[in-house]
Amino acid sequence: MKYIEFGIGNTWWVRTEIEQPDGTEAEVQGIVRPVIFRSLYIRVWIGRTVWIADSREGFKRGAKSTCRFKIIFGIRSEL
Repeated sequence: MKYIEFGIGNTWWVRTEIEQPDGTEAEVQGIVRPVIFRSLYIRVWIGRTVWIADSREGFKRGAKSTCRFKIIFGIRSEL
C-alpha cells in the first residue's frame, strides 16, 4: 500500500509512505508514481489520539504511544 500525504506534522509537506507486504515501511519526499487510487482520507493527530476519516473505510479513532500534532490530507494507493 502507498500513502501520499500533504500537510503539517510529517517530515515533509508532501511525502509518500510505502508499506511493503512484509510490514516494513519507507518514507520518500514527494509523490511516488504511479498513483492507483484506492481512497481519500483526512488524519488529525492531537496528543495521543488520532482521528481518521477515510472515503472507503469511514471514521476511525485510535490511540498512539507518542504525543504528536498532525493534520494530513492523503491518498491511499496500491503499490
